[in-house]
Amino acid sequence: TYQEPELIWKALKKTFDDKDFQESPDTGVPRPVIDRILNHLLTFPEGFTPLPQIAKINDAKKQLVSTGKIDWALGELLAYGTILLEGRDVRMSGQDVKRGTFSHRHACIFDANNDHEVNRLDGLSDKQGKMRIYNSLLSEYAVLGFEYGYALATPDALVLWEAQFGDFANGAGTIIDQFIFAGESKWCRMNGLVMLLPHGYEGQGPEHSSARLERFLQGCAENNVTIANVTSASNFFHLLRRQLVRPFRKPLIVMTPKSALRAPFNLGEISELETGNRFREILDDTSVKAKDVKRVLVCSGKVYYDLLKRQQDEKRTDVAIIRLEQIYPFPKKQFETLLKKYGKAELFWVQEEPHNMGAWGYLATNHSEYGWRCVSRRSAASPATGFPKAHEKEQAEIVGKAFS
Repeated sequence: TYQEPELIWKALKKTFDDKDFQESPDTGVPRPVIDRILNHLLTFPEGFTPLPQIAKINDAKKQLVSTGKIDWALGELLAYGTILLEGRDVRMSGQDVKRGTFSHRHACIFDANNDHEVNRLDGLSDKQGKMRIYNSLLSEYAVLGFEYGYALATPDALVLWEAQFGDFANGAGTIIDQFIFAGESKWCRMNGLVMLLPHGYEGQGPEHSSARLERFLQGCAENNVTIANVTSASNFFHLLRRQLVRPFRKPLIVMTPKSALRAPFNLGEISELETGNRFREILDDTSVKAKDVKRVLVCSGKVYYDLLKRQQDEKRTDVAIIRLEQIYPFPKKQFETLLKKYGKAELFWVQEEPHNMGAWGYLATNHSEYGWRCVSRRSAASPATGFPKAHEKEQAEIVGKAFS
């Protein structure tokens, strides 16, 4: 006799086939469901007195929604809400996940008068799944190992672990190498665990800049995991929902934003969440005409916004900026379709990380056929400088090189 989790696993399929990873399924949701969850998230319970800062944040989000847009936090919470309304559970842990390390998530809020805690995703429906969210202890090895096991036992739940800063995952290296990357190959056991790793260069020093993207990409083969660095709240919504919509399970590692968590960065259109939409592995530049483009910049994550600002400030119609939202599995067909569109334009990969880190080593080794060149910081032993002024100078140089 099979136990319940085993029956769920039995209903899923195992796959390593490239064709299952080239384009995502529809993960959109009917608009009334989206509006219902948004209204719930942005309405305080009756008799609840929010802290002044929370009230201010909530008002700003209401204003944003009134323009038809959502920020990163709303995209994330909306994804969880839709999964809960489908009757499935969401479980999240990490050192400050209820609030979010960078004070963006506020999944749980507290009454200013009596300190009563309210989970904002409770009360959506009498039949909803459970939203379990825990601020966990500072032992990444133990906590990530537990969550891996939890995801193994509950294939129909979305299970997530978030690091305070991406490189906090270093302490869980054994779990990542032996289980998350190699578990399916060694033991024929799928796992849908999600790792959220804050990543991006903002002058916060070597220990608070890099989630060590290069190390994760080094472990990629045989379509064993998904690695993404997303620039849109709506795309993040679909990426999270895709974890349970696909008829198989793969671990998902996301390089998440820090300073770019708030408007005007990483915004998404509410209409992009609706039925008929999906996660987009690669995003084209819609602001330029292909015939005018002489240089194509391909990038991932936060650096896109630095490049976009230069493109807009200088009104550069001869430079296209393509966003690689999913680095692995690499969306080869979609990428090559875009390259054909831009013809003989020069091709560059642009990254914030030093030349010997970030995605470049993986891309140069596995996708050298495109003849692209890299724009980055110089090779270095440390992931980042500890001096804000040096950081600003390096960042300006990267953007300058990309456009010259």
